[in-house]
Amino acid sequence: MPASSCTTSFKKPAHFPAMAGNDILKDHFQDLVNYINWADHLAITWLEQINDEQWNQVVISSFGSVRQTAIHIAGAKKIWLNFWKNEDDPVYLSAEFTGTKDKLIAIWKQASADVKDLIDNYPAKHYNAPINIIKPNGEQSTMEFRKTLPHMVNHGTYHRGQLVTLLRQAGFTGFSNTDLFTYYRLQLDKS
Repeated sequence: MPASSCTTSFKKPAHFPAMAGNDILKDHFQDLVNYINWADHLAITWLEQINDEQWNQVVISSFGSVRQTAIHIAGAKKIWLNFWKNEDDPVYLSAEFTGTKDKLIAIWKQASADVKDLIDNYPAKHYNAPINIIKPNGEQSTMEFRKTLPHMVNHGTYHRGQLVTLLRQAGFTGFSNTDLFTYYRLQLDKS
């Protein structure tokens, strides 16, 4: 049956609020940030439970260890903040970080709080504004803000999946589900 002849109709649930376009997008962005911060918090709790041997264990993956993967995840969140704030000379954390696991976790937690604050206060009228991006290889690019936030969330999800695999290889088993559906279900259960 051609898509144009589809007769299925959907009823809007009674509790579904009516929202204008930018309000829907802002609400969605806030949901995404709350989700990634929740999922990152779970990943951080996993890291807090592993020992130094597991943290530094060499593995074959995109990055060479749990440590390097965690630096990449936290650093990506931090660099997007730099881009969104149009900061001069943003530096990729993976290029300079030599600190401890606890120091990285503190940076990651601060970046999570800063992302939430930025999204909560980012003017909807700027959602289509171009964001200047400098890739790790120095290549420069631009992308609309409204596309960069979902990219950051997706990127974090991808690498948290890698983190799970690496942690399993290092002998850690105390995982929680970080799926977006699980996050939304937990939010419904709270209300």
